[in-house]
Amino acid sequence: MKRLEIQNNQNPNFIGNWDIENDELCNQMIEFFEKNPDRQVKGQTAGGVNENVKKCTDITIRPEDLADKKFQIFNTYFENLFQCFNDYKEQYDFLKTFVKKLHIGPFNIQKYYPGDHFNKIHAERTDMSTIHRIFAWMTYLNDVEDGGTTDFDYYKIKVKPKTGKTLIWPAEWTHAHKGSVLNGGEKYIITGWLHFTD
Repeated sequence: MKRLEIQNNQNPNFIGNWDIENDELCNQMIEFFEKNPDRQVKGQTAGGVNENVKKCTDITIRPEDLADKKFQIFNTYFENLFQCFNDYKEQYDFLKTFVKKLHIGPFNIQKYYPGDHFNKIHAERTDMSTIHRIFAWMTYLNDVEDGGTTDFDYYKIKVKPKTGKTLIWPAEWTHAHKGSVLNGGEKYIITGWLHFTD
């Protein structure tokens, strides 16, 4: 076999990138995290807790929680995320032909301390239990100066955390990525998936 290269002047990576321009909202989500220590758990993957793979602290929020006033800030956040996703569809017209309605399931707020990471390369749709995912999304809730980048190795892209920076990318293996080790300070993100509806 011989690998062939497709020569093209434009090489889209399909990673959408926005600034939601709402630092106050980001700060409120950090404050929510810090005021709810009883909800905080060790970060885990589908394989459970393994700090060699993922080391952080998570709060998981379920869609049914959003009816409670305590979670109102997340409804506001999703209004912002929806604007980003609408703009994403404008960039790729084909999405409009089949993405009519999507669902957001449980999502996480995550805190990383120095030395924390999600340093194993992974994708968001890798077996039958995740087949319903079409996109992943993430917003950085604070600036990070040293480490803690999101690395899409196949595209040679390293995204530096900045308050309000929001990413949407395909859940497929083509967008395998990792979160590099945080070398100093703290890092907060909110992250989850856009699903096909039943």
